[in-house]
Amino acid sequence: MIIAFFTVLLFAIAVTLGGVAWRRGRPLFDKGLADARAQFLHLLPRLLIGILGSGFLAHLLPRETVLAWFGPNSGWTGTLLATIAGALTPGGPVVGYALGAAALKAGADFAQVIAYVTAWSLLTLNRMLTWEMPSMPMGLIAVRVIVSLPLPFLAAWLTMLVR
Repeated sequence: MIIAFFTVLLFAIAVTLGGVAWRRGRPLFDKGLADARAQFLHLLPRLLIGILGSGFLAHLLPRETVLAWFGPNSGWTGTLLATIAGALTPGGPVVGYALGAAALKAGADFAQVIAYVTAWSLLTLNRMLTWEMPSMPMGLIAVRVIVSLPLPFLAAWLTMLVR
């Protein structure tokens, strides 16, 4: 139900923005539509590959290994491994969330997947190397990493408490 709600909400926002662009002039509307089409065509193959990959990955991950490393009995060692895996996972949401979903299907615990996704969101080494280091001062990056480092563990702990 929540997915349907947000789908309708996003559709309404897109239609509203299209209406505003239309009111500002047909050339602006046409340019926005062309940009949207180009982005859609650019992302579509990646989405398809990510969805296909996560579907296969969920069945190819060795269940025993996932349970041992990231399962309900993996404890803080599993949280640490999930945090490291999240920090080392390159790519966008199609990759990060697909791997998290595949790990859940293969038997990973919610707390470890929360730690993984949190680390992937905040500590991705790939993003630091390609975007942050070339454009921001190292001191700022160091403070951001130090402040963010405990968050995957905190998120996993809170997940354990809530369950």
